Amino acid sequence: MAVKVLIVDDSGFFRRRVSDMLKADSRFTVVGVAVDGYDAIKQTKKLKPDVITMDIEMPVMDGITAVRKIMQEAPVPILMFSSLTREGAKATFDAMDAGAIDYLPKNFEDISKNSEEVARLLRSRIWNIGVRGLPKTRLKTSASAPKKTLAPKNIKQASATSAVIRPSVNRTHRNKLVIIGASTGGPVALQNVVEKLSANYHLPVLMVQHMPASFTGAFADRLNSVCAIEVREAKHGDVLKPGLVLLAPGGVQTLIENRSGKLHIRINSAEVGVTYKPCIDLTLKSVANSIGGDCTTVILTGMGSDGRDGAKELKVKGGEVWAQDEQSSVIYGMPMAIKKAGIADKELTLDDIGPALVRLRA
Repeated sequence: MAVKVLIVDDSGFFRRRVSDMLKADSRFTVVGVAVDGYDAIKQTKKLKPDVITMDIEMPVMDGITAVRKIMQEAPVPILMFSSLTREGAKATFDAMDAGAIDYLPKNFEDISKNSEEVARLLRSRIWNIGVRGLPKTRLKTSASAPKKTLAPKNIKQASATSAVIRPSVNRTHRNKLVIIGASTGGPVALQNVVEKLSANYHLPVLMVQHMPASFTGAFADRLNSVCAIEVREAKHGDVLKPGLVLLAPGGVQTLIENRSGKLHIRINSAEVGVTYKPCIDLTLKSVANSIGGDCTTVILTGMGSDGRDGAKELKVKGGEVWAQDEQSSVIYGMPMAIKKAGIADKELTLDDIGPALVRLRA
């Protein structure tokens, strides 16, 4: 069956362009449009869409308020459209705290062109969210639930029957670093994990999230404001150290160098032919070259398979690899790639990943 979409935007031009892009693909049915948040709530209850695309700044009722009310009264996966500004990024993260699943950049220049690349990205994101629906385990952040420090309960040992590379059962290496990779659904998932780490957490942490360059700084600031541990956007030359979480900046590649036993950030903008900036695989491969397998890698929700190849290299060198489980993932793509490759030592629910990291030994 086709995915039913409700388009919410106060711009008639934008509504038409998004509608035309979706109607050109038989997998989608545009069941209606709404011009503001109040209209969106009414149309959601009436039309029962599978996915809602939602603008942020609208008259009568803004998108953030509408998201909060829809998720309370008639929960539906919501994809936000956001301007590529720092202010737009902050509003987007507010919407995701309110319950939105993910976001797409709102660029009128791109949307006004008959761009197949833009249409393909839009369709792919809506299709995956629509088919998947809301995660069976609802995502929680500090805005919607108190912080938890419970011991993990639902850790599953990965099946060895499909293993290509055997799990690191008898690890002898130390943990010098934690690397977390994420894509679609990642901002909420990362906050869920990092807010459970104490200010003096005993390992350095590096996060790689597929995100535009104009968003990563605002996202790091947001996490820093709600988490006990310090969170910053990574800069060239930064040293990874305990009690600090660094977020890879968007638009460039973040690599790790080992200089006399200290792990330094190297920002590289010269990589060509790479789909993602930042790319999780490139970061993980640089870690493998710098410290071998002395690390734990966590792959969270996201489309595609970024992180799989880099995790394989770390696995061969003795590193440990964890994957988010299917039920709590917004999109079970990247974690599934880890599982299918046979390199997942553990599968964990999102709520259990933070506590599991707390218990991780150096």
